[in-house]
Amino acid sequence: MLTRRRLLLAATPLVSPALAQGAWVPDRSITMIVAFAAGGGTDLAARTIARFMEKDLGASVVVLNRPGAGGEIGFTELARARPDGTTIGFINTPHIVTLPIERRTRFTLTDFTLIGNIVDDPGGLWVMADSPYRTLADLLAAARQRPGTIGYGTTGIGSDDHLAMLALERASNTSFLHVPFAGSAQVKQNLLSRAIPVGVMNMAEGVADARQGTMRALAQMGETRWQPAGDVPTLKEMGFDVVEGSMRGMAAPAGMPPAVLERLALSVRRTVEDPEFQAVAVQQSLPLRFLGPDAYLAELRALQARYQALWNQHPWREQ
Repeated sequence: MLTRRRLLLAATPLVSPALAQGAWVPDRSITMIVAFAAGGGTDLAARTIARFMEKDLGASVVVLNRPGAGGEIGFTELARARPDGTTIGFINTPHIVTLPIERRTRFTLTDFTLIGNIVDDPGGLWVMADSPYRTLADLLAAARQRPGTIGYGTTGIGSDDHLAMLALERASNTSFLHVPFAGSAQVKQNLLSRAIPVGVMNMAEGVADARQGTMRALAQMGETRWQPAGDVPTLKEMGFDVVEGSMRGMAAPAGMPPAVLERLALSVRRTVEDPEFQAVAVQQSLPLRFLGPDAYLAELRALQARYQALWNQHPWREQ
């Protein structure tokens, strides 16, 4: 049904008078769908970049949170929207490629037009500042003594946080108790309220709390150390070949006219290159990594192949 609808849309004139004359100009407000709850890292990045895109595009950009099902609700709504440039959205890895691997979804990667990647945030393993687990070795030793009982919160089954912990379990011969939530804000809330002893969140989502002395990172999961948390070792440094994180970028429904894509991609690039935005990104600890439409699509296709191979070997459903 979705394919037939796209064919019908392709036959429908979508070009505005402004587009016919050259550069596309939005003739009404733009909705930016965020597939995760308000207050999390994705929502923060979306609301920040929306403000700058408003100035560049000359139109209001309204953030609309559609959390649930690990991002599937919001991604589906984005995929089913009219591809005229007035509905865009943030997409996250690995969810955008892993959800269709895990289960039958109403979207796949081909249902989106990639506009540009903005953030590439390494994963992190967090505890309270006064946690008895002073190091990763402490946590792993406790997990071996009490397998399957130490809870860790993530943004859902198949999230980068979840996949990272599954990989760490295999590499360290340990077993934990997975507690999925709808977004990183809930993970942090439950960690701070001591409902869970461990939170697995991206580094940018916990670094401010670490600076305030309420949380500590036991490990980060990038190829190398993210400098704002340069005192936190990577899992690779500690002997575990686990690299995970979350890319966050902009997408639109498939079938968007090339001139509209070109204008939106330009707006994203201008925003990321804006010194004022970069200063705000530093304040919010957003690890920036801009990729244009083609490079972004190539990166997601490579991730899709990687996660499909992992699923074929170790399905993560219900784990």
